[in-house]
Amino acid sequence: MQQNASARTDPREIRAVYDVMAATGNSWVTTIPDVCNGRWHGIECTLDTSTNLLHVVSLSFGVLSDDTAFPACSSDSTISPSIAKLVFLRRLFFYRCCSGNPRPIPPQIGQLGARLESLVLRENGHIGAVPAELASLSKLHTLDLHGNNLSSSIPPSLGNLSSLQRLDLSNNRLSGFIPSSLDKLASAIILDLSNNDLEGEIPGVISSLRSLKKLDLGNNRLSGSLPDELGRFESLLFMDLSRNRLAGGIPESFGRLHTLQDLILRENSLSFTIPESLGNITSLQVLVLSSTNIAGKIPTALGRLKSLKVLHLENNKLHGSIPREILALPQLCELNLARNSLSGPVPVSREVATKLGARLRLMNNTGLCLKSPLKHDGVEQCAELEEIFNNPSQPSSTETSSSVAHTDESIALLFFLGAIAYLNSKTL
Repeated sequence: MQQNASARTDPREIRAVYDVMAATGNSWVTTIPDVCNGRWHGIECTLDTSTNLLHVVSLSFGVLSDDTAFPACSSDSTISPSIAKLVFLRRLFFYRCCSGNPRPIPPQIGQLGARLESLVLRENGHIGAVPAELASLSKLHTLDLHGNNLSSSIPPSLGNLSSLQRLDLSNNRLSGFIPSSLDKLASAIILDLSNNDLEGEIPGVISSLRSLKKLDLGNNRLSGSLPDELGRFESLLFMDLSRNRLAGGIPESFGRLHTLQDLILRENSLSFTIPESLGNITSLQVLVLSSTNIAGKIPTALGRLKSLKVLHLENNKLHGSIPREILALPQLCELNLARNSLSGPVPVSREVATKLGARLRLMNNTGLCLKSPLKHDGVEQCAELEEIFNNPSQPSSTETSSSVAHTDESIALLFFLGAIAYLNSKTL
């Protein structure tokens, strides 16, 4: 805060700040007569050298942790409409301040459009709709309304916030469609609409958000197919579309998401097969396709994902063997293939099995087996007899007669007798 000894806070702003403080249960009128000179950690001011007046540019309420010095809020706190009088305000932060006295977000906040850059009202228990007046905050780069009880639909007018970089409306009760007007948020880096009651199809036009790094639409009631356009993001790092009602296959275009690190699609009805093109996302670290009704075989192309750390394919209709390339991935630390129809020996070494430990989950695949001495709950050990039949060039301890004639008939007889002897020895 830039100031000199003679600078004083604008009197109109002092009164407005006291109104806001009183609404949160804080009353410092006598202890801090000049809010910008009171060393209050929840307030920041700046000096207007032309008038020698200090203006409030940041207000913060709510204890984030023991390390923060922001003033706490009483359980019956509200946000005073006097907030609109703080016309120089750039940042407004309220965290867990109004949950005991649920109120709508004051529409007067929309009058701060000249300068407000960051509006964070997290976990305050706000009810009602997202005020359409917020679309007047033309300078806004952060709008965070996470964890309230907001209902109704997302105002299409929010698409007019051309400077917005972060839009977080997650963990509310918002309903209706995702407005296609959000494609105008050209500066958006984070779009989080997760944990609401949104429905309808995912608008493919949001792929025009070239700077987007996080797209989270998880845990809604979205339906329809995955838009092919979602494969056009140029900077996306994180995509979560889980726990919706999406159907159809995974678009081949997803293989062009060359910056993607996390792809989470679990608990949808995607069906079809895992596209080979996913093996082209070499930056991928987390791939979660569990409970998506996918079928077919696990493509060996996933073995090209050298950065992959977590792979979840459980509770699907996958069949065939586990590709050796998957268990050879150098960064893999969690693999869940449980509850499928996979079969054959698990191509895992003792070193890899030890590294994965309990994070390797293979149960409820009745056709899978592990070679001795490896063991895993719910997976049978491969019979040594299978080794005999699968590797006839490797004589077993029961094949000691070297004088048998090497005709097809005698070799077949030898294996049959050896098998009988092996089984008898196991019963003794």
